[in-house]
Amino acid sequence: MKLLRVLTFLVYVPSYLLAQVPFGDFFQNTALRVDLYLSGDAKQANVTLDRISEEGPWPESPGSLIEPFQNGRYLLKVYDVATNRLTYARGFDCMFGEYTTTTPALKGIQRTFSRSLRIPCPRRPVQVVLELRDRENIPRPLYTTRIDPTDYHIIRQNPSPTDDVYEAMINGESRDHVDVVFLAEGYTAGEGNKFRADVDRMVQHLFTIEPYKSAKSKFNIRGIHRASAESGPDEPEKRIYKNTVLKASFNAFDLDRYMLTEENRLLREMAGQVPYDAIVVLVNSPWYGGGGIYNDFAITSVDNAASLQVFVHEFGHSFAGLGDEYYSSAVAYNDFYPKGVEPLEPNITALLDPSALKWKDLLSPGIALPTPYGRQELDSLQELRRTLREDQRKAVDAKIEEVRKRFAGVYDRVGAFEGAGYSSTGLYRPMVYCLMIGNPKNEFCLVCRKAISRMITYYSQP
Repeated sequence: MKLLRVLTFLVYVPSYLLAQVPFGDFFQNTALRVDLYLSGDAKQANVTLDRISEEGPWPESPGSLIEPFQNGRYLLKVYDVATNRLTYARGFDCMFGEYTTTTPALKGIQRTFSRSLRIPCPRRPVQVVLELRDRENIPRPLYTTRIDPTDYHIIRQNPSPTDDVYEAMINGESRDHVDVVFLAEGYTAGEGNKFRADVDRMVQHLFTIEPYKSAKSKFNIRGIHRASAESGPDEPEKRIYKNTVLKASFNAFDLDRYMLTEENRLLREMAGQVPYDAIVVLVNSPWYGGGGIYNDFAITSVDNAASLQVFVHEFGHSFAGLGDEYYSSAVAYNDFYPKGVEPLEPNITALLDPSALKWKDLLSPGIALPTPYGRQELDSLQELRRTLREDQRKAVDAKIEEVRKRFAGVYDRVGAFEGAGYSSTGLYRPMVYCLMIGNPKNEFCLVCRKAISRMITYYSQP
């Protein structure tokens, strides 16, 4: 009954209102990985424990145990059994959560996905609780299990990796730095040097963009190369299947450019060889595509002309919980953002209460809410342009430029611009341009910069 009372209380009190706990009083300096299976469809979700494994040293700051953010449709919470005290909390998303919004899931087709949760190893028994937000974004208990750190079922085998670990940039101890690990996918035994060069290229580009540029000294970067038998990812729509380590595949949820891997346990075992806060999978392919899931992983191809931009965009999803700011019908989701409910992502709003706008501290003085920028005119012209031959588009391009000039005064201002989260109406983004929608200046908007900065600070604070 004590646990039930705690759970009921936490449904209504966000974790950021609760104080951090002394790390050494409750935890040892090692990590536990809890492997789960999530299965079901749009109407039901089931969670099954696979196994629990002890990994290496705990990499995160001992002062950052209870996450202050409200990102993620799932919440992981750890309670000390002896005191009923919340000792660790994280928000996250997962592939199963995305699947539940797809058409097959709505038709009742059930699927199973693996997902791992990491916690610092407790000193005494804890209750691990997994919560799922409902359609109103209120957390509800989904699954709970008790973990005793002395349980002999916990796997504690010493790994004997033969992988090549590349320390691309080490600035200090893991506990006060953001540790990013890049995993090689579709790189053969003879392509280790290419993988290292690709890591360097991605990292170099990342640190040309704010706020990463100013925070470069707060990061550690490592790469792990495990040889694949063949180069490249699967491309099911083209009937191309490759023998690779992580079995990365395009056509995730039947989207051409969406690429993910379902090899969760192997991904985590590879990453667990080094300290990590964030995982990036580099796929040895020239085709455009990638993906990013909050507090899970980012993935991108490496040899496309847009790969650098795709990497930064997808890392924005996985590391900072940023939402897509574009609006398009070319997505697999249905009702991803329910009407009348404020999105969780820090860069998207339903503008239900303009006076309580989540980025009101960054609003440009005197800006209108919502902020006009010629969206309907531009959308109509762009649609017309797609129906014309190349030699017929000049007149339409001139009209598009005319509209943009008319609204040029708001392009560098922070407001609430309609069109975000896959919807052209009802959802709003902070600025016209951003790397989460597309930006000719190759910049994040000011709101996304702030969200990324606070995540960097959270993982790198002493």
